[in-house]
Amino acid sequence: MSRQCLSCKGRLWCGLPSCPLLEKLRVEAPIARRALTSVFGPSPPNAFVGWQGYPAVQVGPLIAVEEGMDARLYDSPAEWYGLPYEDIIRFRSSLARGMHRQRVSEQSAMLGEIQSAVMSTKPVDIEARFSKPLSFKMSFSPVSQPMGPTAPLQDLRLAGNPTVPKRVDEFANERIKVRDALPELLSSGLDYYYVQKILSAGLLGEKKKLVPTRWAITAADRMIADLYIKNIKEFPSVSEFTVFSNEYLYNHFEILLLPGAWEFEQFEAWQAGTVWTPDGAGIAQEYEPYQGRSDYAESEGGGYYAGRFGVAEGLRDMHRQARAIIFREIYEGYQLPVGVWELRENVRHAFKNPPRKFATLAEALADIKSRLRIPIIEYEKKSTVLRQRRLSDF
Repeated sequence: MSRQCLSCKGRLWCGLPSCPLLEKLRVEAPIARRALTSVFGPSPPNAFVGWQGYPAVQVGPLIAVEEGMDARLYDSPAEWYGLPYEDIIRFRSSLARGMHRQRVSEQSAMLGEIQSAVMSTKPVDIEARFSKPLSFKMSFSPVSQPMGPTAPLQDLRLAGNPTVPKRVDEFANERIKVRDALPELLSSGLDYYYVQKILSAGLLGEKKKLVPTRWAITAADRMIADLYIKNIKEFPSVSEFTVFSNEYLYNHFEILLLPGAWEFEQFEAWQAGTVWTPDGAGIAQEYEPYQGRSDYAESEGGGYYAGRFGVAEGLRDMHRQARAIIFREIYEGYQLPVGVWELRENVRHAFKNPPRKFATLAEALADIKSRLRIPIIEYEKKSTVLRQRRLSDF
């Protein structure tokens, strides 16, 4: 185990074909092992687009392998909040993932069927045949949701009629920039996770290319937060030191809003005994000034952009701007990474909780300190925002 593992978190910076730590976490799906070579059932709908081998990637739909299941719920992170690990693993292990390799910029008959299903806002029946029996294993990622049984696709047929919003259908046939399409789709009331899916499936943008799922998740978080931040910079600053808290799936969050113009900082503190830090604790830190940043947040990856999105959304709803800090502590119970949706939903729910307000920074930090396991001084040593002491902080 190296310090690089804490920053990498399964992104294969080591050059290995798969992460040894995640391989240890592979578990058999909690359903009967059957040599299935075909599946007929509802798709959530969603497709998974891999990233290995880019620009030739594996793409395929997610299909229910059991009768009577609520396929929509099984692929709806916004509705998973509050559920235990067991339910999330059960949901994901009951969705088969077909795999069809093709280049991201090419079209094919099979991709057309997949895209038609993904555009639907309701589950649509799919009939799929595989060239090999489904492999009933679970795989985990620090960015995307867990994946269940997989097999190479031989052929695919839609057996139902997709329910496609008019504007989505129009965007799929227009050459419009993704940055212009996203806010319009969200303002029309479409689910955030649905918009992520159609971006990944290559249905948005001027060039209409498949986007690997993990990249699409981060891209959506980043671009939509950019739009929110542009707006919140026009809002007045918070007038008090404000603290929001939340905890779910062994992830504890303290969000501190300080008076002032927009800045964002996020700490990712892993306790000893987690999947990434079996031998000792570690703290990652990333920062964004008012002007923004052009480089990628390497040490926290997609988690940084999910947290940034949640804070930007929260401030937008408050009609305020602030210097914002997320203190995230990940505890020993977080042994199976389930994706950055957990982080995004934790932050979203923190903003739904009653805030605590303080006249000084010292009072706010004392309040936060009472709920953190790591001494607050360890964060202060690494912090960019907390070292910018101003007269208004006292």
